[in-house]
Amino acid sequence: MATDLQIPPAAAPRPPAATGRAGRNLPAAIAVGVGLGALVLVPLYAWKPAFLGVLLAAVLVGQWELVRALRAGGHLAPYPPIAVGTAALIVVGYVYGRDRMVIAALLTALAVVVWRLAEGPDHLLRDVAAGMLALLYTGVAAGFAALMLAAPNGDRRITLFVATVVASDVGGYTAGVLRGRHLMAPTVSPKKSWEGFAGSVALCAGVGAILMALLLDGPAWQGALAGVTLAVSATLGDLGESMLKRDLGIKDMGHLLPGHGGLMDRLDSLLPSAPVAWGLLAIFLGH
Repeated sequence: MATDLQIPPAAAPRPPAATGRAGRNLPAAIAVGVGLGALVLVPLYAWKPAFLGVLLAAVLVGQWELVRALRAGGHLAPYPPIAVGTAALIVVGYVYGRDRMVIAALLTALAVVVWRLAEGPDHLLRDVAAGMLALLYTGVAAGFAALMLAAPNGDRRITLFVATVVASDVGGYTAGVLRGRHLMAPTVSPKKSWEGFAGSVALCAGVGAILMALLLDGPAWQGALAGVTLAVSATLGDLGESMLKRDLGIKDMGHLLPGHGGLMDRLDSLLPSAPVAWGLLAIFLGH
């Protein structure tokens, strides 16, 4: 998720009114964000398996966008075994737990290697590495969201996780627009400022503290600590995808969501944060 602003030079012309200072089409971005929120919350609290289906569909679409982008850059990650294995490990994680999910992930990694071996030796190492990146970055990371969902209070754990990562985006964007002056990583993402990151941390800590107390009956300090940690993981995830896109020479992973880019451009902070959220909530609340 993109979190901060691009700091324009003082003499730069103002962008069109429909586009925010961070380069977004704000009306489209807000409308899509509200729609995605409803798509998450309704099945999450209506019937957990329905949310699992939404999670699986979103990850497979984002995974396809990533594999397509890698292929455009000459990295031929084999999509069929990655997609089938991702579907399997997410369902296995939800139904049977962490240990069997790890086994499913290892078997998927083996399938990626075997599939690519069947295509010949040329650029084998490059393509297998791309396949492993796609599997770990999307499938395995999403498996931890399935593990969170499987807990008796999994719907509330997922709510805290998603809301806190979204708060990183909102806090970073707002603080960046209002106060952003010092670029965090200009060679990777010119839209990141340290002031925006501070806004992400502050809002994530507040949202985490409130939701931990209201939804999970835990101490507010645990929620605040989870919020700060997720702000860091979300920012690193965003910067990591920005670095990958810069290396591939693309602006967005896709164009599915108006004002947001591709679906993978919305998952870039959520996916790396899922293992972090699962681990912290397991420590604080138990499995």
